[in-house]
Amino acid sequence: MSDARFDAAALQGRTAHTMFGIVSAVDPVNHAVKVRIQPENVETGWLPDAGGVHAGDLRIACPSSLGTHVVLQPVEGDGEHLVVTGCVFDTVVMAPVSPLTGDVAQPGELLVKGGCGYPPLSSSGASGATSSKAGWLHVGPVGVAVGAGNARIVLKDGEISLSVAGTNMTLTSSGLTVSGGDVRTDQHSLNEHVHLLGSQKTEGPLG
Repeated sequence: MSDARFDAAALQGRTAHTMFGIVSAVDPVNHAVKVRIQPENVETGWLPDAGGVHAGDLRIACPSSLGTHVVLQPVEGDGEHLVVTGCVFDTVVMAPVSPLTGDVAQPGELLVKGGCGYPPLSSSGASGATSSKAGWLHVGPVGVAVGAGNARIVLKDGEISLSVAGTNMTLTSSGLTVSGGDVRTDQHSLNEHVHLLGSQKTEGPLG
């Protein structure tokens, strides 16, 4: 009997229990994956990917990536009927760092960050390229922040701030403050408009 067939037979014969695996194939339409069970490295058939899923009137879908380290659980103690119930960080794929705080999510916070790079698919440890333009969401005890690339919006009690590159806008009960840029409509510029009386061009507003 070949090593692969021996491993598969041994896997079928053992007591069903929770185990770890590595995602080897993904079907986003059916939200299913194939997994190489560890440490035997035996590949399963298509399994429901329940990690990060909410089905109903509100639906959330977050398909696992190839190479993701996942947790498998047997349904009703049947070792041949497994479900992916979640994924885990490890020494290679670590928790993301928030663009807002420069730190990983702390207790009481929720951090969602795209563009972190796919998990490594080989023993070399090389993973997919990261993206500095990807979107992110950080919910914490003092507010909510969302962003993508060099743009972000931060909502706090009594304050909303927006920034794109070096231009910043802050709205509070005291009014709207803009710094680092110009205020423009489709026809006029605050810094470079021309007064109706006279032809002189303005610089920045005074006072």
